Amino acid sequence: MERQNMWLSEFQIVLRDRVIANGAVRVEDGRIAEIRDQPVENADFIGGGRLLLPGFIDMHGDMVEREVEPRSGVHVPMAIGIAELDKRLASCGVTTAYAALSFIGNSATAALLRSEEHTSSIIQTITGLKDDLLVDHRIHARFEVTFTAAVGVLERLMDAGKLHLVSLMDHTPGQGQYRDVELYIARLAKERGMSIADVSEVVGKRMADRNGHGGVLGTLQSLSAFARARGIVLASHDDDTLEKVEFVHGLGTVLSEFPVTLEAAREARRLGMYTAMGAPNALRGESYSGNLSARQAYQAGLLDMLASDYHPASILPAVLGLAQLREDGLAAAAALTSANPAKALGLADRGAIEPGLLADLVVADVSPVARVRATFRAGRMIYGDGTLAPARKAERFQEVATHPYLQA
Repeated sequence: MERQNMWLSEFQIVLRDRVIANGAVRVEDGRIAEIRDQPVENADFIGGGRLLLPGFIDMHGDMVEREVEPRSGVHVPMAIGIAELDKRLASCGVTTAYAALSFIGNSATAALLRSEEHTSSIIQTITGLKDDLLVDHRIHARFEVTFTAAVGVLERLMDAGKLHLVSLMDHTPGQGQYRDVELYIARLAKERGMSIADVSEVVGKRMADRNGHGGVLGTLQSLSAFARARGIVLASHDDDTLEKVEFVHGLGTVLSEFPVTLEAAREARRLGMYTAMGAPNALRGESYSGNLSARQAYQAGLLDMLASDYHPASILPAVLGLAQLREDGLAAAAALTSANPAKALGLADRGAIEPGLLADLVVADVSPVARVRATFRAGRMIYGDGTLAPARKAERFQEVATHPYLQA
């Protein structure tokens, strides 16, 4: 059902700075028109005490590549894979999604699904489908700094207005995400069913190639300047040292993605950069690579954004979990997936439940398990599980206001 003009009543409404315990929101022409601290009569949708949050802005989701190649060597038509991912994102509360697509070359260590040609094809497909998709899809280009051959492709895509965020990354073992080389080798050997000796040889070659690769500095400087001149946000990936943070800040990056250490996150904050980490990390309480915990960063006041990373269903429970860790509660935790990414990415028309902004909304339950019940984009329901139906009277206003995250 498509209702762009409507009242939603009897919700716990998550605003920028507080949670309305039992209020109502009016939507007109796809935007928030009015917010009340009390329910209204004859509403179009009755929340029955459910949460109403701003739509999730996912600035880094790298699920697209696996959707079009669900098993190694098994490819499905790109349009089908992207349309299916679109539905999954909507069902997880995502209303704005940045598809994180990699340019890492065609070497033996770079799978086809992350080659320059394959990535460019995905971008073209997403662009062609944009008006028919449920979620507002944007492109986040991940540039491996040693793959200088991709610079020309990236610049053409930027000139064509097809890139919205560019991150600079270096996945060479021995630094960044894989600074613990022994741990990386052990994990890779297990994943690929190879011996430690064989993996060590492959990793050693990658490290040698990285050390012998020239022209990286000049490439980074020219590509960064090209992006900045076109108003494209720049990010850095897996910052692990103070020196690296200072270096990428000098290039014009404004966002530190997945900082590896607390020191790097603290330095990024000192320099005025935003920080982003993965919702799966926050939900689990630890990084699968043994790096900085998102919970630790949040408790230290050094986390600005949560991204789906590889698992969009983690976003809602991660927000609810983080809300219990600090006195500013759910409003601050929800900002990690709405107001903060909107500000960092220059999305002035969304990111909060307040008059004038797009009615991008998430209806969620917290019990017996955290789950998204409905998602609205610009006032249009793009996902519903059947439990939020048009109604004229409340059937279930539960005492969920006693949940710990609402006590702040």
